[in-house]
Amino acid sequence: MTLRALIFDVDGTLAETERDGHRIAFNRAFADAGLDWNWDEERYGELLAVTGGKERMLRHWREVDPSAAAAADAAARIAALQQAKTAHYVDLVKSGAVRLRPGVARLLREARAAGLRLAIATTTTPANVDALLRATLGDDAPERFDCIGAGDVVPCKKPDPGVYRWVLDRLGVGADECLAFEDSANGLRAALGAGLRTVVTRSDYTRHEAFTGAWAELDGFGEPGDVANGQAAGAPWRGVVDVERLRDWACA
Repeated sequence: MTLRALIFDVDGTLAETERDGHRIAFNRAFADAGLDWNWDEERYGELLAVTGGKERMLRHWREVDPSAAAAADAAARIAALQQAKTAHYVDLVKSGAVRLRPGVARLLREARAAGLRLAIATTTTPANVDALLRATLGDDAPERFDCIGAGDVVPCKKPDPGVYRWVLDRLGVGADECLAFEDSANGLRAALGAGLRTVVTRSDYTRHEAFTGAWAELDGFGEPGDVANGQAAGAPWRGVVDVERLRDWACA
């Protein structure tokens, strides 16, 4: 089958956004709201087992104050926190605090030049995606993607495969004509659930997770002079992830 499209997760996959981006933005939103919540790196790592910012906050709230988390206004308060957090995250991204992982810009550029379609499937909000793409790739970056599935476009977050199915439907391609890129076990489960062969590039927070079912499991995308390492199709692999390699993996 011919490779026609690449579908990317965002947080941890395109960029290491979590520790010094989203986590900081959450803490600033909590401070603005007068909450004594402060997620250090370890606590945030624990909460990453939950996909979605609103869902992550609700999990934390239920653990520290279950009665308040069950109140009638809880959903509205979580939504307000999420809005404030997004504003802080966008500011952080615009300031240059978050950068693309090595090899990402190169691969996106090569894929477009080769005629491959690009898409995004993520649980983060559309505003977060837009800010990251524009800050790291230029103002026209969002238009380079044929489809962006983000936030609440589907009712269930990863590991549910809904967002990938939503993207495939709008691209009008079959799962066997695409490759997905993820960095987490939850993301991998979502992609596999939609029938997608998946390349995992482990991130700071996910390097110790198990990635059963991934076609390739790497420590990055690699660049000339700084190659990626890992395994592909069950065998050791070392090199640069480029279009030629992806076509080989898609058709193997």
